[in-house]
Amino acid sequence: MGGPTWTVKLGRRDSATASETDANDNLPSFTEDLKELISPFSRKGLETQDLVALSGAHTIGQAQCFTFRDRIHNEDNIDSSFASTRQRSCPTSGSNTNLAPLDKVTPNSFDKSYFKNLVQLKGLLHSDQVLFNNDSTDSLVRPYSNSRSSFFADFASAMVKMGDIEPLTGSSGQIRTNCRVPN
Repeated sequence: MGGPTWTVKLGRRDSATASETDANDNLPSFTEDLKELISPFSRKGLETQDLVALSGAHTIGQAQCFTFRDRIHNEDNIDSSFASTRQRSCPTSGSNTNLAPLDKVTPNSFDKSYFKNLVQLKGLLHSDQVLFNNDSTDSLVRPYSNSRSSFFADFASAMVKMGDIEPLTGSSGQIRTNCRVPN
């Protein structure tokens, strides 16, 4: 897949349990506008630049039809050819679980194509395209669309910052012997 690298701090304590409710309460929704995206990142000590750089992770992965249906059928800040292509597999009703790549150009490569797509009004999710929609973050998206090294550097930096959010200390959590499963 490629992509940036960064140094992960050793000794971080992880929770022994997971909470879907906590995850849903702390992760932005695909329907949110720019201010609604910036706010939860800011509450966690992340800047708008971190939000935009971390959103670049959408250069890989897929989304289900229900997450982008409203965008491709109702929004006007979208490339018409792109919308038509996506509408074929995501009609106005049904087909909720049909998948589409978040990055139609290079869906299996971690690269700057996500940002190029936004500049071309080909962001799949509403919450993606609001990052390039005649607002304050346009000045962050455009450089990333032109510079892989700039995107990679800022993404890596934001990942390190994200790793420092509310670390568990003392006897809380555990240092896992295998990062994939609780001890």
